[in-house]
Amino acid sequence: MVIVPVLGVLLPIIITLGAFIMVVYLRKFQNVERMMIIEKGLSPDMFKSVGTAPTTVRWALLLIGVGIGFLMGYWLDRSFDMEEVGYFSMLFIFGGLGLGLAYFVEEKKNKK
Repeated sequence: MVIVPVLGVLLPIIITLGAFIMVVYLRKFQNVERMMIIEKGLSPDMFKSVGTAPTTVRWALLLIGVGIGFLMGYWLDRSFDMEEVGYFSMLFIFGGLGLGLAYFVEEKKNKK
């Protein structure tokens, strides 16, 4: 069959073009939305980001949780021969714990 090699070459090209078009359209619609809000007389200051600290803390704690999840999954795989189940369960558990911890850190910061 000739379709499989052609599909193997075209698939990365199609995925790349699709991602590029998606980003362009998302930016276009975001700009249209902002222009409509400005036309209604609302302040464009609402578009400015306050800071990147909450996002950075959230990502940092999520990735720390995922790293600990990988370590615990490896330990479960070696100790109890759990294979993929140990990895996926520990990733979700510790990733969720990391996001929960980030939520509490942000809430504590917002109360100040």
